[in-house]
Formats: sequence, structure tokens, C-alpha cells
Amino acid sequence: MPNSNQAVTANETSPFYVALEQALSQRGMKLAVICPPDDHVARRVLHDYGAMFIAGEQVAPPPVCVFADEEQVSRFQKAAGCAAATIDDSVIELQPAAMDALLSACEAALSEGLNITPRDGAEAARRNYADTVRLWNSRFLPALNHWLEVGRLTQTQTEALRSLPINEQVPAVLELEKEGIFFSKDFSKSVLYSIAAPGTSQHVAMLAFDANEFQDRRVREILAQHGWFQTVLSDLPHFTFLGLEEAELPDSGLKRTEVQGQTFWIPDVG
Repeated sequence: MPNSNQAVTANETSPFYVALEQALSQRGMKLAVICPPDDHVARRVLHDYGAMFIAGEQVAPPPVCVFADEEQVSRFQKAAGCAAATIDDSVIELQPAAMDALLSACEAALSEGLNITPRDGAEAARRNYADTVRLWNSRFLPALNHWLEVGRLTQTQTEALRSLPINEQVPAVLELEKEGIFFSKDFSKSVLYSIAAPGTSQHVAMLAFDANEFQDRRVREILAQHGWFQTVLSDLPHFTFLGLEEAELPDSGLKRTEVQGQTFWIPDVG
């Protein structure tokens, strides 16, 4: 996995950046606007979660790498459109094209005696800004307590971090992680490999679905056949709707990576 320094110094002539610039241009969007080059958190997010920006034309990518607040998220979700369906007793919400593809995948799975069901209910799909803040705090606050208890942070430092605005907490955490003070659930890796920063999740874009059956090879194949791929390296249950054929992904700036016997397609920013 890249460290935070590598994440923001990637070669902008790399396959992902070349494909991304082309994809954004076709939508009348500019990379410097959605993800300013001097915003290291935004660029880190782009490299970790940015596969959604090269999705097919049937979906709407976010207009920014990091949404600032609930108003921005609500405006985007309304403009993108939201379709709802009940899957395994949970109401799932996604962009319309993503929902159509997911339901088709569910039908294909059922025809083979398999299921595709949401992990953690409705939260498996669409999330709002408040959801991302809550999930951030589920990692951020326990990690502060842990590092205080083991003596890596002082009481003054932890209180200062708690009092920071959300948008300042993220870069502060990434700086601490350069010193091995990690904020993931088990304190062993970057927080961004454990949970998305507030306002950045693919779930906010309504292009992500967490599946209970992620360990089933055939389920993964069926999802891929319907445009759903694993694109976040450390998040095994997480699938991203790209609306593309698997054969198209290398030319879209994504590289194939195997982790724990599963295939991920991640931005090739090397």
C-alpha cells in the first residue's frame, strides 16, 4: 500500500491521470477544480477512491473529491438521481444505473442459487455527509484514546485534535500516521484504509455497495459482469459501480491487483 507521501506525489503522466483527464474532459470537468493539486488530502482520496471518476457515462461522478458539508452532498445526490430498492429487508439507495445493474446481478445470482445481500443494511449503499462523519469518529476518537494511553500522544495533543474542525482533523491525522501513529480500527495502518474521510466515500456518490457475499468467487464474477468491481484495496466487501466491461479497465487507468485471492482494480498512479 502507498504511504501518504507517495499518494500525493504520483506521476501525473501515469495511466490513471491520463485516463482521468480524458474522462473528465468528456464531462466538461477539470481535475484541478474537483481535486486541487495543492490539496494533499484530496489527492490522497483521489488515489484511494478515485476509480469512480472514470465510470461510464451512465453515472454522475462527484463534482469534488471531498464534499465540504451536508448541503453539498444533498445537492449532488439530488442532481445525480437516487433509485431505491428493498434487498434482504433493507432499503438500498443508489444512482439509477448502479441500481439497475445491482438488481440484474442479484437476479443472475439467484438463478445460480446464490445471494447478493447488503452488509450492515441500508448503510451498504447510499450515505449522507453525517454518516461519513459518524464513521470517521468511530476510528478517530478510539485511536486518540489508544495513543494517549500508550503514551504516544499527550493529553494536550489529543484535546487539540478533538477540537479541530473536521476538515483539519484529516490532514492532522495523516501527518501523525507518518510517525506510525495510525488511526485504523486496529491501529496498524492508515485510517483511510479503514474508513473514508468525511465527505469522500464512494457511498456518498451512491456508486458503492457492500456485499455480505464478497468471499464467494462466483458472486464477485457476477457483480463484475454487471459493472461492479472491487476498487478500494483494503475494503474487501466494498464494490464500486463503474458500468464498464472488465476488459476496458486497463485502458481506463486502473491496474489489476490481487489481495487475499480477490481481484481489485485500483488507480494506476505509479
